[in-house]
Amino acid sequence: MDQNNYSSLHSFVLLGFSDHPKLEMVLSGVVTIFYFITWVGNTAIILASLLDPHLQTPMYFFLRNLSFLDLCFTTSIVPQMLVNLWGPHKTISYVGCVTQLYVYMWLGSSECLLLAVMSYDRFIAICKPLHYLVIMNPHFCLKMVITVWSISLANSVVLCTLTLNLPRCGNNLLDHFLCELPAMVKIACIDTTTVEMSVFALGIVIVLTPLSLILISYGYIAKAVLTIKSKASQQKAINTCGSHLTVVSIFYGTIIYMYLQPGNSASQDQGKFLTLFYTIITPSLNPLVYTLRNKDMKNALRKLVRVDHESTKLKRNQIHGKILPWIRQ
Repeated sequence: MDQNNYSSLHSFVLLGFSDHPKLEMVLSGVVTIFYFITWVGNTAIILASLLDPHLQTPMYFFLRNLSFLDLCFTTSIVPQMLVNLWGPHKTISYVGCVTQLYVYMWLGSSECLLLAVMSYDRFIAICKPLHYLVIMNPHFCLKMVITVWSISLANSVVLCTLTLNLPRCGNNLLDHFLCELPAMVKIACIDTTTVEMSVFALGIVIVLTPLSLILISYGYIAKAVLTIKSKASQQKAINTCGSHLTVVSIFYGTIIYMYLQPGNSASQDQGKFLTLFYTIITPSLNPLVYTLRNKDMKNALRKLVRVDHESTKLKRNQIHGKILPWIRQ
């Protein structure tokens, strides 16, 4: 490792919103609430899609993966962020920062690619319905998911390793609330043009290429939907695709604005709030977006709640059955 990095070897200081103490108090509450919503919503989707036999389809297989990814994504950020917001100490260990950097980049890249895979699934379902189960067989779906995670991991390793090898000349102050790649690049004490260009180039591959595939898929989907004669089938297709397009718009919109801008065109505070939005808010919105317009998922969630209620009631009756005879004695 470069000797210039030695003094920042042990820890980094995450400045976050430390220059706005009152805002920190508000944010800690907001982040906690949205983190709870993220956990409840995405866990419910995973359980409902696993337990309901009607949801054993490729679409819900990918949705389970997205929900699991969102849970991991927020968990890699929120606990450390809450510690920094609640306490006076804003430090994170070097190992913790490096781990967060790699995991954050890995999961963020995975979501970009997974959303493209989900659009391909919708394209096959609507444009080639008779061949859907043959093309989107379980083995092929699993291969696509493994490919997504593998490509994203490779992207994370390349970009994060390039960034960590930049000399920092002892500078360990990160003007952010997490160990994010642009914030790490900014504290380097050499010209970072090469690394920034590498980030931009791989950003095009990981972000714009999947987005282009999504737009092409939905171009064909829109054409196919217009030819559907049944209004009910047409509405179902629009609802399903509309949910996915909403998630794509929210996620890709903020990512493109954050990572595919030349130089430092966005203010630092603006960048922090945008990062907060797509790392904390978006994962909590995904379950709502996918369930509000999806009757099958709504029914599965109702069954899950009913089963949980009946299970609790049964346990209560069993406890009463054991306690009452003992009291009477």
